Amino acid sequence: MPLALLALAVGAFGIGTTEFVIMGLLPEIAADYSVSIPAAGLLVTGYALGVVVGAPLLTVLGTKVSRKRMLMLLMGLFVLGNLLSALAPSFGLMLAGRVVASLAHGSFFGIGSVVAAELVAPEKKAGAIATMFTGLTVANIVGVPLGTFIGQAVGWRTTFAVVAALGVIGLLGIAKLVPATPRPEGARLRGELMAFRNPQVLLAMAMTVLGFGGVFAAITYVAPMMTEVAGYSEGAVTWLLVLFGVGMFLGNLLGGRFADRALMPLLYATLGGLALVLALFTVTAHHRILAAITILLVGALGFATVPPLQKRVLDQAHGAPTLASAVNIGAFNLGNALAAWLGGIVISAGFGYTSPNWVGAVLAAAALVLAVWSAALERRSPVREAVAPAAAVPTPVHH
Repeated sequence: MPLALLALAVGAFGIGTTEFVIMGLLPEIAADYSVSIPAAGLLVTGYALGVVVGAPLLTVLGTKVSRKRMLMLLMGLFVLGNLLSALAPSFGLMLAGRVVASLAHGSFFGIGSVVAAELVAPEKKAGAIATMFTGLTVANIVGVPLGTFIGQAVGWRTTFAVVAALGVIGLLGIAKLVPATPRPEGARLRGELMAFRNPQVLLAMAMTVLGFGGVFAAITYVAPMMTEVAGYSEGAVTWLLVLFGVGMFLGNLLGGRFADRALMPLLYATLGGLALVLALFTVTAHHRILAAITILLVGALGFATVPPLQKRVLDQAHGAPTLASAVNIGAFNLGNALAAWLGGIVISAGFGYTSPNWVGAVLAAAALVLAVWSAALERRSPVREAVAPAAAVPTPVHH
């Protein structure tokens, strides 16, 4: 494994920690700022929307500099946002810090996954992408539970200060290990935008929004769901998040292994399984052991969709991978924002803390329908554009 992939994984670890640690700390943050749990959920929605906006914007700006330098600048922005969150005296400034940090997210994974794909042989691209995203999944096994524990024991502000330090480590790793590359030649906004004229690219992104949104509908409110419904203590939320992270890690390995071999069948199986498990979560959330098992399955099935969904976008965006890659990262987070918002609505409407699971099940089922439709349209197409030579098509990935 190229050491540069390790550096990218370290950056992904920091980003993954700040993205997901908020779920375990929502009750503490809500209490500190005297806001409701659904209102605190805006910290998830705001972060996700920041990714949606920042992904294409900063990726386009990044065509003016080398990919390595852009990755370093993005990590610097990430550090700044987390420091602002750690020091924020008001909920509004806390939300602003989340948004600033989120602006780096999409471009980092979009550009980073292009770099990862270029570091390996063509037949190993999906595996390289999965390796980079291993940092994100390991964050949910180590970083998020540890951050949740620190936040509950010492204070959530300390958690975000530690996350900022992780960003500094990631920045130094990229500076040291990622090879210097020239600014991408021939990078033109018009050429990158042409990829979005392909309906299959748009369908793949819609699958991304709905499929991964299903995961966030449930996980955003997992802390109050587990303490108020399943009967777990606040301290147990840390270990439940470890289970979620283990599921994500296993799902990422599964997706990375089979995305190159049977992409659409993998999507059918994972999206269908995710819809079913999320629907069952409304029942299993009332039983401690079953709830824990379900959280593991949600992580595994949800993250198994990431490599194939990202690869699907890149396979269809012939010769213009960078912007499509970053926009699809934004699509993951648009789904996160939509799901967190819808979950907050059903809770506020009085349907209870398990109601977001139904929202997630519907979103995942809709993604499955789109996957089947996309494959049907592809089969009916009389002329299929040939995919550009593998060496010319970097194949990035959730994020």
